[in-house]
Amino acid sequence: MEKKPHFVRREFLPREMPSISLALLLVAVLLLNAFLYLYLNKFYSSLGRVETDPGLCPFGHFKFGAVKNCSPWLSCEAINKEVRKLKCVGEGAVKKAFLSEWKEKKVVLSQLSNSELKEDFLHGLKMLKALQSKYVVRLLGYCEQQFTILTEYHPLGSLRGLNETLHIPKYKGMNTWHRRLMLAIDYVSVIRYLHSSPLGTLVMCDSNDLDKVLSQYLLTSDFHVLVNDLDALPLVNRSAGRLVKCGHRELRGEFVAPEQRWPYGEDVPFEDDLMPPYDEKTDIWKIPDVSNFFLGHVEGSDIVRLHLFDIHAACKKKDPAERPSAQEVLDTYRKVLTLLIREAAMPGTREML
Repeated sequence: MEKKPHFVRREFLPREMPSISLALLLVAVLLLNAFLYLYLNKFYSSLGRVETDPGLCPFGHFKFGAVKNCSPWLSCEAINKEVRKLKCVGEGAVKKAFLSEWKEKKVVLSQLSNSELKEDFLHGLKMLKALQSKYVVRLLGYCEQQFTILTEYHPLGSLRGLNETLHIPKYKGMNTWHRRLMLAIDYVSVIRYLHSSPLGTLVMCDSNDLDKVLSQYLLTSDFHVLVNDLDALPLVNRSAGRLVKCGHRELRGEFVAPEQRWPYGEDVPFEDDLMPPYDEKTDIWKIPDVSNFFLGHVEGSDIVRLHLFDIHAACKKKDPAERPSAQEVLDTYRKVLTLLIREAAMPGTREML
């Protein structure tokens, strides 16, 4: 009789404790999921899930920095009087870019550098005006007569310098799989925006190799990606049977999509008139290579690549019709980010449950 209470106590406690632990664990998981929901909802908004940026001004106007009011795009007269060139910071086939100053603010003044490419310059200006959004560098003014464009300055420059930037002591804390995957998501968000833009389906044609792709985008000081160069952005219109060709020269190499390469073999000389046109799925083919650059070789990046393996394999389908849309790629990237953040926040949760 004296041993019975002792026996009951030994039986009861081992059963009670696991139940309490499991309940606490479930509460922790629910709280974590709530936190992740709030965090990722804020994160996706910052990436541009909503197309309209409340910080953007009405068409024909701009604001940046701490300025609250919108100003009209600067005219030829204003640019000539108020903008002061400082130094050349870049030169491409179409234009030169000069670091400049306007009202004590750093800006970029771009000017036509090759008179034979006036149409490309004006096309880029047209795209820049029409596509102003959180995905595109901010337009401050322009002068068509003088082939001049004024845009916001981003001191970290193009994405070509990403790895060098991440090795600067100030930015070393950003050199993580998490931040790098967010940049890849930014990049795919831009592609998705171009493929469903207000003008229709646009193809990023200045993308024949990785270095060229990276030169088209800027890295902002808060580590986001903006498209900067829109000179080669033709329109696909399937309903009208309108496809595109990126230039009039033969494209080679594994970076460009199979349909962009000359299909008739080495024995047949390249002729632009015989080259079949293609659609926006050429951009999808290049996503895995660009994302691989973004992910780099930091701790955890190989795990991210493993999770992205299937969607990247789909991007590399030889038949363009079998490749996913940019929206499908973007959705997958976001799901992988959510999954990996959850696993990093509570490692071993699955095993405990």
